[in-house]
Amino acid sequence: MQYRVMPKSGDSLSVLGFGCMRLPMKDGRIDEARAIAQIRSAIDSGVNYVDTAWPYHGGESEPLLGRALKDGYRDKVKLATKLPSWLITSREDMDRYLAAQLAKLGTDRIDYYLVHALDGAGWRRMQELGVADFLDKAKADGRIVNAGFSFHGLGSDFKVIVDAYPWVFCQIQFNYLDRQFQAGLEGLRYAAAKGVGVIVMEPLRGGNLGIAEPPEDVAAIWSEAKVRRTPVEWALRWVWNFPEVTLLLSGMNDESHIAQNIAIADVALPGSLTDEELALVDRVGNKYKQLMQTDCTGCGYCMPCPAGVNIPGCFDVYNKMHMFGNEQEAKFIYALTMSTEIMRREKSGYASQCVACGACVEKCPQQIAIPEMLAKVAAELEGPDLVQRIAIGKQVFQKEVQ
Repeated sequence: MQYRVMPKSGDSLSVLGFGCMRLPMKDGRIDEARAIAQIRSAIDSGVNYVDTAWPYHGGESEPLLGRALKDGYRDKVKLATKLPSWLITSREDMDRYLAAQLAKLGTDRIDYYLVHALDGAGWRRMQELGVADFLDKAKADGRIVNAGFSFHGLGSDFKVIVDAYPWVFCQIQFNYLDRQFQAGLEGLRYAAAKGVGVIVMEPLRGGNLGIAEPPEDVAAIWSEAKVRRTPVEWALRWVWNFPEVTLLLSGMNDESHIAQNIAIADVALPGSLTDEELALVDRVGNKYKQLMQTDCTGCGYCMPCPAGVNIPGCFDVYNKMHMFGNEQEAKFIYALTMSTEIMRREKSGYASQCVACGACVEKCPQQIAIPEMLAKVAAELEGPDLVQRIAIGKQVFQKEVQ
């Protein structure tokens, strides 16, 4: 296992972390014996960073991880979990949730604590509620060791958040398709230049970039490589090729996948891909983008929408569905990210809210016919089962502290 240093903390962290958002399931519940065995096996193989969050598996991930870290395993790892920002309504809530998380995890400290799922508006709300005071005091009394945040907003907001608090680290979505999405490559380099460690989530885009049998045109490009690699290895190596990345969370939850990821982590050095190999990855990325339905880069120039539509978010989910064919997953993600009821956003962002005013069209550098495309998004991603998807999302993401 390779290790990289978190710049501000000095911790030597495994380049591969174990994320507990997609643990193995059995009969609709976490397969506890299997999940604990996976986590401990990964730690025995050198993984020393484990990550969970309040809503994962309907609130069951943190207690499961707490049990997995018994028998001496807690002292072998740096433990990360997250403050559910969308559930916070007061400064007191922050202490209540942290106390509950410490109890659920069976520990006296969180080594890496993230303010979860921030965007620009979410950060402003958390500032107003006193999150800086909360983080300062929790660090001072040892309940948390290092403070960070996970990001799900526009690139312009990312820099504002990085500069707003003395963060030790951040967590961003980054892969060879998402170079300009959300924080993107520019954000990665900005954070690193500030000494903020970067943890990468979704390096495989929910597993889509790692499927063994990719689209035929994509497979044809991979077959040109002088050194043959699986799609998983190409995707992970591309992320690890950046020295600015401290570690990544791949979403592994199968024994063979865990072994494969660990084997790749042993050899994927920063800067080890050749120019020819990087060009090959670029071609694969471009081929996937040809499957997209819009040319949206997520720049956010079209925002804010007078009707409240989350235009970049709508197009991102829509494009992913058409690139990878994951219709049911896309519909759930759409319900999750566009609803005010699930994540308690200030405004809902559904494509169907579009009133075709045309304000966005004038600002779009890609010259996308946005209203027409939003009508297609609404037709394919909304529908009569949207209410049911929202209800399911509320059950998973709004389990409040008791």
